[in-house]
Amino acid sequence: MLRRRMLIMLGVVLLIVLVLAGYKAFSIYTMIQGFSAPKPPISVAVATATERPWQARLPTVGTLKALQGVDLSLETDGTVIDLQFESGQKVKVGQPLLLLDSVVETALLETAQADLGLAQVDYGRGSQLVGSQAISKGEFDRLSAVLKKSRATVNQLKAALAKKRLLAPFSGTIGIRQVDIGDYLASGTMIATLQDISSLYVDFFIPEQSVPKIAIGQSVQIIASAYPTQNFPGIITAINPKVENSTRNVQVRATLANPDGKLLPGMFASLQVLLPDPQPRIVVPESAITYTLYGNSIYVVAQKKAEDGSLEKDDKGQPILIAERRFIETGERRDGLVMITKGVQNGEKVVTGGQIKLDNGAHIAISDDKTLAEKNSPPRAN
Repeated sequence: MLRRRMLIMLGVVLLIVLVLAGYKAFSIYTMIQGFSAPKPPISVAVATATERPWQARLPTVGTLKALQGVDLSLETDGTVIDLQFESGQKVKVGQPLLLLDSVVETALLETAQADLGLAQVDYGRGSQLVGSQAISKGEFDRLSAVLKKSRATVNQLKAALAKKRLLAPFSGTIGIRQVDIGDYLASGTMIATLQDISSLYVDFFIPEQSVPKIAIGQSVQIIASAYPTQNFPGIITAINPKVENSTRNVQVRATLANPDGKLLPGMFASLQVLLPDPQPRIVVPESAITYTLYGNSIYVVAQKKAEDGSLEKDDKGQPILIAERRFIETGERRDGLVMITKGVQNGEKVVTGGQIKLDNGAHIAISDDKTLAEKNSPPRAN
């Protein structure tokens, strides 16, 4: 009886082992079938590498300067009795701006003018008397010298009196005034700054080896830090005729219009000097490039080939598309495009979205989803 029970238990255990082994074998078989089954294609966004004229540019940085700019001051000293401008006011050339106390100079001028009048009368009488020999020639020469001296004194005092007034030397925008009525000004004291910003200069430096690439009249594009999304066109108007000994750079000046007054002197500017003779170059969207420490790469859409070199097709008779990874050499980046110097040919389709899921030789399908590139593109290099 005991032997019969043991045989039954052994049979049950054997049955359980067989069931588990069958289940495991079925699981392995299902897994193998899953791996051996063809994977669905990965949806990607693509763009066409195109050849287009690419105008080379020479990047540099510079500083904006006013067409004319001065710090206003007077050559003489005195007390301010009248201010005829407000801070930030636009002024015209010759417009009165400031007046110093000139009572003493005015009185001296009146005295000198009276002396000049008397000298003129004496000279007139002497010119009549010298003809009749009523006075000597020496006396007439003295009267002539007195007249000239009196005229010089009047002119000197008029010049001194004119220096008590400040006139705008050119039209422009006046800055914040630094003086008030009643202030005593020493000679050379800064009163305010005056800047003509209707046009601006931008001074920058280029390396000496780039001098043959630039010329007077060449176009430049300027971007100010205050307006990073706006380009300001300019023209090269001067090239320094010497190379700086310390830096081996050459100073260049461009001129740009500033009718709305957005740009101010002293602003930092990034420049692109447009070089002549655009050359045809292959360009692709910047989102197509994968940037890594060991090299930049791109996925190119290719057709899968069999071992005999023939093109493989799917069950619908269409070529099977795969992603072919290529390492490339890139050039300048501009406006979302990258110049490719090596690795891609004109007309080839490159993957611009979905690269994160790809590997070399992966089966792909081109998607019409416009947002795919934004969602699945790798991050761009800064």
